[in-house]
Amino acid sequence: MSHRPFHHGNLRAVLLEQAEKVLRERGLDALSLRELAREAGVSHGAPRSHFPDRGALLDALAERGFLRLADEIRRAAARARDGLAPDRTPDAAHDQVRTLRAAARAYVEFAVREPALLDLMFTTKAEEPSAAVGAAERLFAALADLMAAGVASDAYPASDVGRLTLLLSATVQGASALVTSRRITPAQGEALVDDAIALLLAGAAAGA
Repeated sequence: MSHRPFHHGNLRAVLLEQAEKVLRERGLDALSLRELAREAGVSHGAPRSHFPDRGALLDALAERGFLRLADEIRRAAARARDGLAPDRTPDAAHDQVRTLRAAARAYVEFAVREPALLDLMFTTKAEEPSAAVGAAERLFAALADLMAAGVASDAYPASDVGRLTLLLSATVQGASALVTSRRITPAQGEALVDDAIALLLAGAAAGA
């Protein structure tokens, strides 16, 4: 049997797509470079030109997950802002709540679609330099940008953005964990983040 070791120059992307599928359908334990090579129709050694070992593959999967989640959050927030009626009376505080809720719901929806990937993403240790850690910072930056928008509405001072971003991160990740462990339903998860955001912003405004 002849192999196509370069898979049209896109072997890395093909392997990651297949790895995500395996992770989604069969779980983390089913992932191996040898099996991915077989399913991609390449030699057993071909994946090692992109992933020296299984750990490198998992790191790349986690990186990919963080980047995609960050992008989905930004898009959800942008859609929420774009959906505002152009002739309405501006209400910066209400708009901030709407935007944060849209972003938080996008996070929970990602968790529902990709529970195994989300678990993998958060097994990466922050003190261990890797591509996944850098990508996690991009996710945190997306959340920080959303919280920073509240400063313009005088909801809270700029000095509170870091603290509130951590609270938002903990809230959406905690709600997502409850959903993916089936402790609560996805609908309850969305309601939970909606309530938490309302309380978070009310508390921030009271302390401003």
